[in-house]
Amino acid sequence: MNTAINVNVVHESEAQRQHARVKIPALLRFLSKHREPVEMRLLDLSAGGFGFSADTLPIQVGDYYQGRLQFQVDGLNLGLDMEFQVRSFDPDSHRVGCQFHNLKPQDIATLHHLISAHLGGELISIGGLLNTLQRDNFTKARKQNNAGNGMGFFARLRAVGFSLALFIIGVAAFAFILQSLYNLYFVTRAQAAQVSVPSLQVTMPREGTVQSLLPEGSDSVAKGAPMAAFSTSMLEMLKGHLTDDQLSPAHVEELFGKQMKGTLTSPCNCKVARQLVADGQFASKGDVIFELVPQDSQASVSASFPYRLLDQAKPGSRVRFQVANEATTRSGKIISTRLHEGGLSSDIRAMIQPDTPLPSTLAGQPVEVVIDHGPSLDWVIDRAMAAGF
Repeated sequence: MNTAINVNVVHESEAQRQHARVKIPALLRFLSKHREPVEMRLLDLSAGGFGFSADTLPIQVGDYYQGRLQFQVDGLNLGLDMEFQVRSFDPDSHRVGCQFHNLKPQDIATLHHLISAHLGGELISIGGLLNTLQRDNFTKARKQNNAGNGMGFFARLRAVGFSLALFIIGVAAFAFILQSLYNLYFVTRAQAAQVSVPSLQVTMPREGTVQSLLPEGSDSVAKGAPMAAFSTSMLEMLKGHLTDDQLSPAHVEELFGKQMKGTLTSPCNCKVARQLVADGQFASKGDVIFELVPQDSQASVSASFPYRLLDQAKPGSRVRFQVANEATTRSGKIISTRLHEGGLSSDIRAMIQPDTPLPSTLAGQPVEVVIDHGPSLDWVIDRAMAAGF
């Protein structure tokens, strides 16, 4: 149990010795363990407890009682209800030492006033006692400068770790907010982009069926090498060159039954990007059979931006881009812009030339394109030098 009710306040006299024993005439009344009323005169009194003589009263150290202290002030009885515990017992002198418990703030102030007045030789009066009780006799406890000295090594380490974690979280949150604001105001991203390579198309010269001549698993073809064979009817070949006498049903049926074969050759040293008509299928005149990519061609990036960002995506603007399935980021610049096919459009298409050659094998791969038009390190250095720093 504790003598103080509120550990956050201390009495104004607590800076001095609070257990000074004084002999103040007072009576102690309480009930014994057998519920018998007991009345004793105090031998001494202090702010922390009191002492009395118990000749035949059976009292043991640790016993806890509730009682009342009575004082004579200006001919009046002043009663002080309190709880106390026996802390010491001298068998020779039969002196019992007791300690107060759970004293109220008014009781503490009353005890201090009685003890201070008795030590100073002042006359105790009801008016002085009431004046003391009306004052705020308590104040905040003083802070201890060495409060952290009692912490162990692991407690200090835990405190430092917790503070460091809070600091790191705060810095990370600040950096995230700063990065988000920068991306919002100074970074432009393309809606869509892909690796673009100039391509050539091999078309069907006549109506007929197609059969590929490329080796299985090979996607490269030399210039002038045969790529596919096609077959068409003789009637298709002679269409527009027959006279009316030659257009008899029997002659037309005969020409239709005759087949003429031809070969499609490669116009360059190319890589076959895709075959658009499967082997054995019929193709009309002008249909694209193969799509080729020249092996010595340089790949570029085609990106789509909203029309409102035309000022940021203008020719000459520097960009950063990353091809899908690549871990490195590449750089380049916009060399031309135009509207999408079909006339007026809300989007513009920008052609980007990479700073380093881009393999043509990446044709058709999706790309993420970013235009960073915020202040760079060079911009900061130029502004600092212009300011005279």
